[in-house]
Amino acid sequence: MGNNNPVISKGALPTLVTVFFFWGFVAASNGIFIPFCKSHFNLDQFQSQLIDTSFYGAYFFGSLLLYLSSAVSGVDILNRIGYKNGIIIGLTMSVIGAVSLAFIASGEHATFGMVLACFFIIALGFSLQQTAAQPFAIALGNPATGAHRLNFAGGVNSLGTLLGPLAVSYVLFGDLNNDGNATIQSIRTLYLILGGLFFLVAFFFLTSKKLPTIKLEEHVENSSKAMSVLFMIAVPTIVLLFFNTMFGENEKVYLVLGSLIIILGLLFYALIAAQKNPKGWGAMQYPQLVMGMIAIFVYVGMEVTVQSNMGALLRQPEFGGLDAKFISQFISLYWGSLMIGRWTGAVSVFNLKKSTKNILTIVVPLVAFCIILLVNHLRGNDVTNLYIYILCVFFLIAAFFNANEKPARMLFTMAAFGSIAMITGLLTSGQVSTFAFISSGLCCSVMWPCIFALAIAGLGKYTSQGSAFLIMMILGGAIIPPAQGVICDFDKMSPGGIAGMSFTHFSYIVPLICFVYMVWHAVRTRQILKAQGMDFDQQVSGGH
Repeated sequence: MGNNNPVISKGALPTLVTVFFFWGFVAASNGIFIPFCKSHFNLDQFQSQLIDTSFYGAYFFGSLLLYLSSAVSGVDILNRIGYKNGIIIGLTMSVIGAVSLAFIASGEHATFGMVLACFFIIALGFSLQQTAAQPFAIALGNPATGAHRLNFAGGVNSLGTLLGPLAVSYVLFGDLNNDGNATIQSIRTLYLILGGLFFLVAFFFLTSKKLPTIKLEEHVENSSKAMSVLFMIAVPTIVLLFFNTMFGENEKVYLVLGSLIIILGLLFYALIAAQKNPKGWGAMQYPQLVMGMIAIFVYVGMEVTVQSNMGALLRQPEFGGLDAKFISQFISLYWGSLMIGRWTGAVSVFNLKKSTKNILTIVVPLVAFCIILLVNHLRGNDVTNLYIYILCVFFLIAAFFNANEKPARMLFTMAAFGSIAMITGLLTSGQVSTFAFISSGLCCSVMWPCIFALAIAGLGKYTSQGSAFLIMMILGGAIIPPAQGVICDFDKMSPGGIAGMSFTHFSYIVPLICFVYMVWHAVRTRQILKAQGMDFDQQVSGGH
């Protein structure tokens, strides 16, 4: 039996949040890596998006395997081995993936399939790290202040998303003033560095006396019907990731749409069936949880797809026709927008006077925006064209004051703003359209904690299981970006586009649909909770 109340060193949290930084650093860097792979391996846009499929699909399979092993043994495996050891094992897996990618890159016969396999291994390690690190952060002290620690970790994660695209761009392309092009050897250098850093952090965790070994013994509720649905969801994901080459150019549309329909259809089936007979459904017997699973799937998918397809968008003549080496400032600004929102959300978790909160709600996002400009300037990017984006930051500030720290209202407000941003981007072109699409990062910034808080409300003993199911739905980042990529690829068959715009531009109708769904989700979930006697509009903050 483990120690539930360890004596915590003051240095424990700063040590732990190093892994939060890496998740953000690597995930945000995909927006730079995808255009490079598309060019180097001569891929279409759909194929290039398989990087996201392998990366975010690994989160689903990692969580599913962990849940399955826990269900079979009857004990939460991660709790038994301890959060600290879980993170060390996860980091070791990421080391293997990164080093493997580096050595593959140094060979003459590197294939895109090998790259995807390495990305899958890296993210599989991230899945275990994330599953362990979030409850570990809560366990490092009084549970009542756990949200403070998670929010701090989320801020560090967002710093990683800001710096990742810029650092990766520098390693791949060097100084923006030279004519150098990225090579596969650049990838070798990049992932040898990352593999070395993962190893150092794992060794630091292993030898650190600041991090306690926290172990718990918890019985895992057997939920056979829920498990069956999760296994069925895995099938189209496996086909999309491992058997996509069996489908022709035109058939890929059916592959992606079929995967989406099957996965969302299964979740909506669970939503309906569990209400008729809750036995065997576990946490899925609660409609707010299943609604939350669908919402996490949609949210992560739209958050990832906006930036993953932005490299293809910025190559369009009406968007500047930019080469891959010049897009880092826009990818960085997108992920920096999430940092702006999450840092602003952090204000609400501290016990401050209302007047102080109001001042910080204005000051914090402006300071965060200045940091984005600074790091881009240090990278060598011309930031003068980014100044106008401060108008979008003011819209975010207005949204925070309107939402007044209430999760359902915050989710509705951000989803509505995101929908307007997507419509604006679709109806315009050039800089206005680019910044409209990028501003969706501001709208996504605080959706994760809002969705999570509403989804686990009232779950009681099923809260832990419900949280695991929600983490699995990061799968949306594996499915939705290829769906948008398929639309982009119509430009090859019909260069004239649709309604006067390229199909790559039109493809942003995918995140628009996602944002519109989130508007409905916010309204419907609030109705479900009120019907159960819960008006869950309480203070939230933080982010994924």
